[in-house]
Amino acid sequence: MSMFSTGILVLTSPLHTLPLRIAPVLSSAAQRVERTLYVHLHPGLNLGSGSQPRPVFIPPAVDLSNLITRLYSNAADVCGHLDVCVLLTNVRAQSVACSGATTPNSPFPTPQALSHSPEVVLTDFALQDPSQTHQVTQCLQSYTGHCYACRPGLPSVLLHPELMKLQEEDVPEAQQEKAEPLQTYNDVVVGGTFDRLHGAHKTLLSISCLLANRRFLIGLCDHAMLKKKVLKELIEPYSVRVQRLQEFLQDVKPSLQVEVVPLDDPFGVSIVDPLLECIVVSEETRKGGEAVNKKRIENGLPALVLHEIQLLKDAHHTEIEEEKISSSSLRARLLGTLLTPPKDNAHLPPLPYVIGLTGGSGSGKSAIAKQLEALGAVWIDCDKLGHEVYQPDAAAYHRVLEEFGSDILSEDKTINRRALGRKVFGNQERLKVLTDIVWPEIALLVQKRINQARDEDKQVCVVDAAVLLEAKWQNLVHEVWVTIIPEEEAVLRITERDGVTAEDALRRLQSQWSNSKQVAHANVVLSTLWEPEVTRKQVLKAWNLLQKRIQQKEEEH
Repeated sequence: MSMFSTGILVLTSPLHTLPLRIAPVLSSAAQRVERTLYVHLHPGLNLGSGSQPRPVFIPPAVDLSNLITRLYSNAADVCGHLDVCVLLTNVRAQSVACSGATTPNSPFPTPQALSHSPEVVLTDFALQDPSQTHQVTQCLQSYTGHCYACRPGLPSVLLHPELMKLQEEDVPEAQQEKAEPLQTYNDVVVGGTFDRLHGAHKTLLSISCLLANRRFLIGLCDHAMLKKKVLKELIEPYSVRVQRLQEFLQDVKPSLQVEVVPLDDPFGVSIVDPLLECIVVSEETRKGGEAVNKKRIENGLPALVLHEIQLLKDAHHTEIEEEKISSSSLRARLLGTLLTPPKDNAHLPPLPYVIGLTGGSGSGKSAIAKQLEALGAVWIDCDKLGHEVYQPDAAAYHRVLEEFGSDILSEDKTINRRALGRKVFGNQERLKVLTDIVWPEIALLVQKRINQARDEDKQVCVVDAAVLLEAKWQNLVHEVWVTIIPEEEAVLRITERDGVTAEDALRRLQSQWSNSKQVAHANVVLSTLWEPEVTRKQVLKAWNLLQKRIQQKEEEH
């Protein structure tokens, strides 16, 4: 069976039968397409009539809205690896004019170019006579080429005819009623983070496209609106989210005027734009929509129609994830995975494979290092090595005394790190003098421990170092792993652990690299925010994936 990267699925079944068919149809399509599956709706399309069918306008209807919701929900359940996109170019009342232009007789006056070039066309058309197969596939190729920019002779596939034998009489009578028209509006608005576009986002955006005749305005959360998000450090950059929104909507409904604007407060332009007519919300964001209308009325503007959509359930959610399909759940699933490939450290021997583990105070580095040690890694604790370089027999000892004075000594002639800390705290210039002395010495001790591990034929070392990135020790390690927790949780942990005030804990955190800055350098990110068992699962996932990378590296050598 041939596999293709990108395909178009032409659904010809009547809309009221599709909800019962869509799961097996998508499952069959997923056996042919690996990456992107575009879905084209043309209920009643007859590919076996012998004549060449032409695309027609499909009026927006309530059952079409429900079908889109069902389709994205089923896609998440049965073919999670596929990027599914329902195309709505031909879903529009023919009388509606877009952007002031006259609507053409055909929804496709010229073939529509898609973001990913289709390599195969598939259909659910129920073939009654097997002898018509060649005729039907030719007809399907011609029809698809009329709608979308495809290469000539695009391969075509009739999906498992045995799945397509559901007849209208099998559908409950209540579901065979005539479709109820969907009220549409010239200008529609929606707000959200839209991080890593998933099925729930696509449902919201697609139904908004159904509702919008002319303009679709999207308020995209940025800056202040991201502060309270779970694992906000893993949210895609604003520019990336804009690009993905525009690409998706250009495919879905290219006739729409799409505007994406930054949303730095809960309202944005929705409370000042006089042209807006409708805001699309879910059950959980309805109150936000009502708050928008309250502000609009205060501003002398008419209230918006609130169009509420249902949330998609996530069949694969874990104990720390939401029941609905959400970006926060997807970000949680990134923990322990390889976010960015390791840099090519050709100067490092392949073994032991060295992990640089870092993170802010209170983030749980030591707990994770202990778990990695239990799995077989050699734990190199740089905090302990830091104590060693201050010992009287260490090379840095006399240099530190010369620079900072003998009043930093304890009675036993060891350096009192608290006294030394008071001399450099808040003074970046003096702090740099100290780190220029101490950090190279710690790096030498780290390298010594790594060499010892190599002599003992150890496979993995974990360099646990709070200053790994500041000290530029990335050249000592193959990968950088960063552990993060929210700032408020870190403050609580530091105050409980060290007996300092919340203000002191916050100052300590703010003197370190931020989570976001560290994550920007990370190959793998972990979080100890939840129960210890959740952290253990993350670490085990990260360890197992690491073993595969090590094996691949050994095979390359």
